[in-house]
Amino acid sequence: MDGMELEQALHAARALVLADLVADDVADADIVSLVEDAVVHRRWWVEQWPEGAEFVAGLIAQDVQDALLERYGRWPLCPVCTTSGDPHALDVEPELGPDPHWVCPKTAVAVARVGSLRSPGEMR
Repeated sequence: MDGMELEQALHAARALVLADLVADDVADADIVSLVEDAVVHRRWWVEQWPEGAEFVAGLIAQDVQDALLERYGRWPLCPVCTTSGDPHALDVEPELGPDPHWVCPKTAVAVARVGSLRSPGEMR
């Protein structure tokens, strides 16, 4: 993988995660900085393992999710289990694979591809 392909994969992954943050109306400057940090970290990772470029969107989504949990709380919240009284975050599946999706860990329902979350108002 050349440098241009690496950058394209990273920018595409960044755009997907930002789209999900925007859909959930949580893309403020501090959170966008978390995305940038994840991209920097994964740039090194993909440079070491170029075959993993197709996995980088899911990994950046997980990195941002982990950073948000540490600083702000769970994200993205599961829209499937809204009446259970136990708000929980969606998981990225596969954890290391192409075509990552946001999936409810309790029901195994695939909610959306990474980059395709809809705003809560659109989910009704």
